[in-house]
Amino acid sequence: MLGKRYVIVVAGGRGARFGGAEPKQLLLLSGKPVLLHAMERFFAFDGALRMVLALPEALWERWRSAAQRYAVAMPHTLVAGGETRFHSVRNALKTIAGDGLVAVHDGVRPLVSRNTIAACFEAAERAGAAIPVTPLTDSIRQRKPNGDSLAVNREAFCAVQTPQVFRLSLLREAYEQDFCEDFTDDASVVERAGYKVALVAGNPENIKITRPVDLIVAKAMAERVES
Repeated sequence: MLGKRYVIVVAGGRGARFGGAEPKQLLLLSGKPVLLHAMERFFAFDGALRMVLALPEALWERWRSAAQRYAVAMPHTLVAGGETRFHSVRNALKTIAGDGLVAVHDGVRPLVSRNTIAACFEAAERAGAAIPVTPLTDSIRQRKPNGDSLAVNREAFCAVQTPQVFRLSLLREAYEQDFCEDFTDDASVVERAGYKVALVAGNPENIKITRPVDLIVAKAMAERVES
């Protein structure tokens, strides 16, 4: 294994699309905050990994209160979430001094499977960078600038999940770049730096909690997994 394992859990979003007063990271899923579910998945995979949690400073006290209420014993380092995901990950990387492999995971993906995490770490150890993907099920169309659209073959595309796992040296180099609006995730940052990204199979339950309906779906999925 290439050195130690790390995970950066990115929970910097403000949940504008979700609505409501409670940040989506702290909404309850099966009796625990969504963010806590995501964290627990990684410690269940490897209890020795080091975790860095990127969270808006305005939410730190609320998180500490939640961590006390739910008896969170998992060691983790808090860093300030940045203006964008790019800046949050860059802030987190500054706290990691060692070498090895680092996963970057959305804090609002509470149902990532152990198999998905393991597959991403294994592929990144071989290839340097790996991300989980799932097939598209809906038909898709490409929008054109003039307002027209074109049907495209969905078999040529896939949906991207997290954790996205990288060799630390590679990710650090990639994040020395200036921010670009085209950066949609960590893989796009790494590709802009000239590296290739390996694809591994994700798990369908690994959805991102973005809208209220996503939380309803996640609750149904969690109950199915637990039953």
